[in-house]
Amino acid sequence: MGGGMTTTTGTRDFLLPDLGEGLSEAEIVEWRVAVGDVVTVDQTVVEVETAKAVVDVPCPYAGRVVALHGAAGEVRPVGQPLITIAPLDGDGGDDPHATYREEERAGSGNVLIGYGTGHGGSGRRRRPRLAVAPEPGAPAAADTPAPTAGPDPAPRSAPLVISPIVRRLARERGLDLAALHGTGPGGVIRRADVEAASAAPSAKLAAVPDSPAAHVGLAPAGDGDVVIPLTGIRKAIADKLSRSRREIPEVTIWVDVDATGLLATRAAINAATPEAPVSILALLARICLSGLRKYPQLNAHVDTEGQRIVQSAGVHLGIAAQTDRGLVVPVLRDAQRLTTRELAAALAETTAAARAGTLPPARLTGGTFTLNNYGVFGVDGSTPIINHPEAALLGVGRIVDKPWVVDGQLAVRKVTQLSLTFDHRVCDGGVAGGFLRHVADCVEQPALLVANV
Repeated sequence: MGGGMTTTTGTRDFLLPDLGEGLSEAEIVEWRVAVGDVVTVDQTVVEVETAKAVVDVPCPYAGRVVALHGAAGEVRPVGQPLITIAPLDGDGGDDPHATYREEERAGSGNVLIGYGTGHGGSGRRRRPRLAVAPEPGAPAAADTPAPTAGPDPAPRSAPLVISPIVRRLARERGLDLAALHGTGPGGVIRRADVEAASAAPSAKLAAVPDSPAAHVGLAPAGDGDVVIPLTGIRKAIADKLSRSRREIPEVTIWVDVDATGLLATRAAINAATPEAPVSILALLARICLSGLRKYPQLNAHVDTEGQRIVQSAGVHLGIAAQTDRGLVVPVLRDAQRLTTRELAAALAETTAAARAGTLPPARLTGGTFTLNNYGVFGVDGSTPIINHPEAALLGVGRIVDKPWVVDGQLAVRKVTQLSLTFDHRVCDGGVAGGFLRHVADCVEQPALLVANV
């Protein structure tokens, strides 16, 4: 676990650690501790959201919490203070009864620590922000010092919100929490309050960035418009796809295939060993791995700075998965080493963890080729955007009954469409077409797959 320590008046600052490849910041979702609480080594103190996952962050120090740096919804740069810990000195701080739950503080009407409150002398509320990350190493915009005993000089009290789900729901629906009336104990705003407010005709939109330049050429938001900040994973998706389109000269080719034989093969496998079923996605992954072994040019990326193409020794297979947080691409590292059953098990575990938001950031980076089964959405085909910096992506449409010519006779078969989007810098059409045809042939005649593995 990364982090840092300073020794000012005996306190120690735990710095936001590096949470994964390419991540320079994280948004605070929920503090798990409050000022005055006693923490132990490796106790989870905060839940943060990166552009890739929601992560529990443990603190490497033990002692008493004297400051929380940042409130829920604020972005903290990697390497900046996250929490300040003071050593226990026999002042009774190690008494477990000295700690208390945030819900109890809310019930008594006290302001919650770490949930958008105006901590500190100014009492200034944090304005909604554009999705602009602070430069790494730059000072944080709003550290949260320990609360003082005096009254908050802010003319407008901060909303009482316990659940980060409630805060996120309000943000998604464009509601200003400070304008809502909480019906929970002590005025706590509940999910029902947010839903009731969003259903009301007079629901107020959350404030948008107040820079006139942000609205040049755009119609102003009107009554009933939904304003959704481009932040978190949505911003990460937008940035990555935009970069892919800017940098990669991509080409998409496609072919319709008869998947009747593939479905029959899966049924035979699962009938023989029902205790360890194999999915169609696992069979398609096995076919892709076979194709990449034959056409390694597609298991690569372009190093623009080094002016070279790097073909990866192992296939780190990305699987596009739709989740409540947005589209993510978890990665199975060295997938070529797995058997088909191991692939099936790994895919099931990985996609379930991705939808639950429990995958660590390291599992969401480093892919070399992506498989996207968009057929689950009931569509036949698409022109997928490559998952930068990879060189290719195979998309699979829905499998449906269609008329098909078999041995000169018209028959009803299980047909799907395969789409391959590839980086034209790493290969020409012959290689891409050869890979797609290999995949199509293995789908139509699974026996060919056995001959190539």
